[in-house]
Amino acid sequence: MTTVMVTGAGGYIGSVLTRMLLEKGWHVLAIDRFLFGRETLPPEDEYLQVVQADIRSLQEGTFRGVDAVIDLAALSNDPSGELDPERTWQINHAARVRVARLAKRAGVGRYILPSSCSIYGFQEGVLDEASPVNPLTTYAKANLAAEQDILPLATDDFCAVVIRQATVYGASPRMRFDLAINGMVRGFSLNGKIPILRDGTQWRPFVHVLDTSRAMIALLESPSEAVSGRIFNVGSDDQNVQILPLAKLVAGAIGVPFEYEWYGDPDHRSYRVSFKRIHEVLGYQTQRSLAGGAAEIHRALQEKSLDPNDPRTITVQWYKHLISRGEQL
Repeated sequence: MTTVMVTGAGGYIGSVLTRMLLEKGWHVLAIDRFLFGRETLPPEDEYLQVVQADIRSLQEGTFRGVDAVIDLAALSNDPSGELDPERTWQINHAARVRVARLAKRAGVGRYILPSSCSIYGFQEGVLDEASPVNPLTTYAKANLAAEQDILPLATDDFCAVVIRQATVYGASPRMRFDLAINGMVRGFSLNGKIPILRDGTQWRPFVHVLDTSRAMIALLESPSEAVSGRIFNVGSDDQNVQILPLAKLVAGAIGVPFEYEWYGDPDHRSYRVSFKRIHEVLGYQTQRSLAGGAAEIHRALQEKSLDPNDPRTITVQWYKHLISRGEQL
């Protein structure tokens, strides 16, 4: 039976991906510090082994019997990256490079680095994997540095792949309301209006959490010669949208009047992304829509399976809470 190590397995994407892997019959070694709680993952059984650990301290022996690694562990999003830039570099860059090297030394056959389309920064036109990058934040810069140090590790015996994920949305056991669509639904549900970062014309690509998890699984199952040493943008061309029209779409999807208020200075990030490569190489297509994702979150809030007031759902605020208690990121 094939075993995949998922770091950050208790996180927003990891808790969804882990369940999908288990449903497909994989053995999963789930690694996480569980700063947001252990309950984000199912109980251990013959298919799921859970290890509470920091990727900065993993040893080569941890990788024994592992066939592939999906290295999701990171301090997530731009505001969190600026909260403690030094630790962002330690975890999002140095620790993930170390994990990749340990995996290679231990004989693991495949390593997938989930990076971010945020490394494109602010640019005109539609950007593909060969386009120049323009990382504007610590989070984006650390992701790019990890890409640059990990891809050269690819050999005939070690398949190293990078994915640049669009902004993720959708419900998760470790819910995040600090992501654009998720936060819009929460704002409409709680206050009848949403705050929009000026001036609403900025572009973003989006992808549902189930769809980005499907892409990772597709890369696990693809012939290594087709994907090794390569970068794949993950998302859908038709989910490149501007923020103000997106807010209108979300309001329509959940059946509420469109009300909003501006905040902050004009956003310094704006980018549209091409997802042609992953479609051509893997035949990959997304299955979820922006409207469907918004409606799904709205239903979960109405049914109270998601708590809009859970402090853990706003990542940077939860990190600040942990720091105030004397914990280190």
